[in-house]
Amino acid sequence: MNYQETLDWMFSQLPMYQNKGKSAFKKDLSNSILFSKQLNFPEQNFKSIHVAGTNGKGSTSHMIASIFQEAGYKVGLYTSPHLKDFRERIKINGQPISEKEVVDFIDENRTFFDKNKLSFFEMTVGLAFHTFAKHSVDIAIIEVGLGGRLDSTNIIKPLVSVITNIGLDHTQMLGNTLPEIAFEKAGIIKNEVPVVIGEFQEEVHQVFYQKAIKTHSSLYLASQNISEMYDLDLKGTYQQKNCKTAAQTIKIVQKDFLISDKHIVCGLKNVVKNTGLLGRWQILNQKPLTICDTAHNKEGLSYVIKQIEKQSFSKLHIVLGVVNDKDLDKILPLFPQKATYYFCKPNIPRGLNEKILKDKCSAYNLEGNEYKSVNKALENAKMNASKNDFIFIGGSTFVVAEIV
Repeated sequence: MNYQETLDWMFSQLPMYQNKGKSAFKKDLSNSILFSKQLNFPEQNFKSIHVAGTNGKGSTSHMIASIFQEAGYKVGLYTSPHLKDFRERIKINGQPISEKEVVDFIDENRTFFDKNKLSFFEMTVGLAFHTFAKHSVDIAIIEVGLGGRLDSTNIIKPLVSVITNIGLDHTQMLGNTLPEIAFEKAGIIKNEVPVVIGEFQEEVHQVFYQKAIKTHSSLYLASQNISEMYDLDLKGTYQQKNCKTAAQTIKIVQKDFLISDKHIVCGLKNVVKNTGLLGRWQILNQKPLTICDTAHNKEGLSYVIKQIEKQSFSKLHIVLGVVNDKDLDKILPLFPQKATYYFCKPNIPRGLNEKILKDKCSAYNLEGNEYKSVNKALENAKMNASKNDFIFIGGSTFVVAEIV
């Protein structure tokens, strides 16, 4: 198979949360452990940092990777989902792995996949760990896919475990309360491995504190320990919290790596350049100012909408699309009523029909027209906007993926 044929096989024949939602979620590490054994335990051949959380784990992972790159280390970075190309999930020093590596890995392990019915995510994690070991990375930054305790990435023993924050997202898999979700995220805390908590939240702190005591892990509160304000190339105001989390993580590993304060400053100033991160308060155009962001749950969207409200503009245009398992009653009240909306469906099976979205939004006095595609919605927003207006595109990672 060539690269495209390989991707088609991966996407169509194996359950994938990105496309199917809950039915693709496996609460079991047995396949990940079995596949690791098949690959000769690649995750034991490199040092790692494990990053979980409801919001900000992707940005934080990229920040940490960027700092290590500035210090001259060979850095593996595993994140999900991708925006444009599957290979964005697995990078070394900011560069996606080659198409050939993907094709060869799937071809070599196809019999194992068929026999053991591995999920898309289990395959991809195995590919990441195998590739990082093969390329002898100095450090790998591993972002949790979903939850933590039973996530496929949770077979590593990292130098540091990082939990950015806790919010009500993926409740159908992780639990309906913040402490229940925190319990799942706290599952990445390992025996005698330091843990960084990015955002202090009183209602869940005891979950992390008790787990840290049980595992004899030193616990660090980034929001209280880090007072420095860093210059970031990621311009979302919410990124300052992620920045403190990244800086705290680096300070813990400075005893193992030669990383100076200058490397931290330069790394945080060059995240996009070093790692290729897309879709975080990303400016697409200046006149009219057009910005996209992948925030998609209550906590993330609340930060983004507050930042929208701080912008100067004549009129506000919002291109909005969501997935069909999103709790709209939680997020729609956040959106401003004084805006023109362009409702659309992201081009994945989980995408919510644009007409249904429009009807739901009408109940919250969010008015506009529906469009068959994200690009058609954006095209109409551009036609209607003057140079002094503001266009925002978001609601889902998959909406942003179609326009960046």
